Amino acid sequence: MTTQASGTALGNINFDDLPGVEPDASAPRMAKGPRFDGDTSELPDKACWALQNLVARRYLSKDGQPELWASMIEHRKVLAARLSELDLRLRVFDDLEVAYAEPAPLENPSVYGARVLRREPLGTYASIVALHLAKIARTAHDEHVLVSRDDIHELFANVSHDIDRDEAMLRDRVDEAIKRLSKAEILQRTRDDEHSYTISPVINALMSAQMIEALQRQYEQLQRGGAAPEDADGADPTDEEDGETDDDE
Repeated sequence: MTTQASGTALGNINFDDLPGVEPDASAPRMAKGPRFDGDTSELPDKACWALQNLVARRYLSKDGQPELWASMIEHRKVLAARLSELDLRLRVFDDLEVAYAEPAPLENPSVYGARVLRREPLGTYASIVALHLAKIARTAHDEHVLVSRDDIHELFANVSHDIDRDEAMLRDRVDEAIKRLSKAEILQRTRDDEHSYTISPVINALMSAQMIEALQRQYEQLQRGGAAPEDADGADPTDEEDGETDDDE
């Protein structure tokens, strides 16, 4: 028994004339609702949260903020564009899985421009500690490098100068340096021991060769007995205007 097909035979259809269909057109799309009264943003919520954290935090990492990291990677181009509107640029280090925003180097900065990122500088002692952390992190084969509070204090064992003759005063300065590095999330306290820290891989992204050289000079000055007060001008690995670092952008 033969059944006659109704309609147009398949052989007579020109498939090139059919309208194109987006691959994900059949997938359900979540309508973006306003997060607050007057919200006019066109970005998905996750992209907005990633943007907020790039401006507010020192950095994002895949290990520390996996969901924000995934959103940042997904919306990388549009986030870079949004940051550029604030004279900021997005620095992404895929090999280290860290990213941060920094002021863009402007050839002709406008008198109307304003500095958006205002972050507390680390100070001399914390910057010198960061120098040694960078050296340790670069020579270590393990991704998660542990360092103890005593290890950090040992870095200043041979330091003695006019300002910090008092051993207790020097120890207080180093403790303050550790506190600042923890606040900047360069040192991350371990769960098992409050006196042990993991060195964040961001240290390798922040520390340029020029910065390491400048901090090494400061450290050698301390060892020779020179003064290095906390408000001294010097290289700061978290000061976005101190110098360039290598990235893949």
